[in-house]
Amino acid sequence: MTADQTRLRDSAEQIAAGLPPLLVAAERLASVISLGVHGRRKSGMGENFWQFRRFQAEDASTAIDWRQSAKSQHLFVREREWEAAEAVWLWRDGSAGMRFKSDYSDTTKIDRASVLTLALGSLLIKGGERIALYGDGRAPSTGRAALNRVAHELIEQQADESLPPDAPVSKNSTFVWFSDFLSPLGEIENTLRRLARAGLSGQLVHIIDPAEEDFPFQGRTRFESPAGRQSEIFGRVETMQGAYRARFRAHAETLRDLSRRLGWGYLAHRTDKRPEIALVALFEALGGAEAKMRIA
Repeated sequence: MTADQTRLRDSAEQIAAGLPPLLVAAERLASVISLGVHGRRKSGMGENFWQFRRFQAEDASTAIDWRQSAKSQHLFVREREWEAAEAVWLWRDGSAGMRFKSDYSDTTKIDRASVLTLALGSLLIKGGERIALYGDGRAPSTGRAALNRVAHELIEQQADESLPPDAPVSKNSTFVWFSDFLSPLGEIENTLRRLARAGLSGQLVHIIDPAEEDFPFQGRTRFESPAGRQSEIFGRVETMQGAYRARFRAHAETLRDLSRRLGWGYLAHRTDKRPEIALVALFEALGGAEAKMRIA
């Protein structure tokens, strides 16, 4: 190995060492997805200029394009592409229940949700979108720095919040909500309606551990709350399987119906399934161009 190759290898290893493992996994996942030519970016008139629009009362006078306005009896504002293009806000449930992993899955729900969040962010940035983690107080942006910022926020996030807080959002935005959606349905509905009233459209991504859906337990079984504060023992727990599965299906169907009534999408993903499949479906559901998995 030459000296130049050695320096290159050492540099690459230093860069990789500084990346959070979840971000590495997410970018590896995103790398197996092939996008259409234009991603989700709307066609425009260039990298900076987007369009002229009529001046509105809330616009600053400094935003007026006097040259364009001189051609008409009206005042016009020059919009730049980053102002008119959509932003995508990402929210990952950080509650204690998301840290659950049964013996039927290789990953916790929160790790799978985090990897999908970051992989989707990577694809959106490739498609020219701006992204932000909802509630962190930062405006949506694009590029590698934006993805790194979201990754570090997810990893360092200490809040045990399951529901998105009330936070400001930009116009023309999309919202992607990753959660196990085990909060009370009334609270989920109130939050979803609040986001819809703010002019957001979006997607619910229901992260499910296989044991939560299949209820494969037998005999005498102890169940504990995520925080460990409550527990209960059931004998012959298999006798509850039918009723439990029916209730779980009803909960998921209520989520799906609610999202559709508000013009949102719903996607269910089990942690024992390939994340690539969910990522392709999610990107296309958000209005992306053709996306497919590369066949190794």
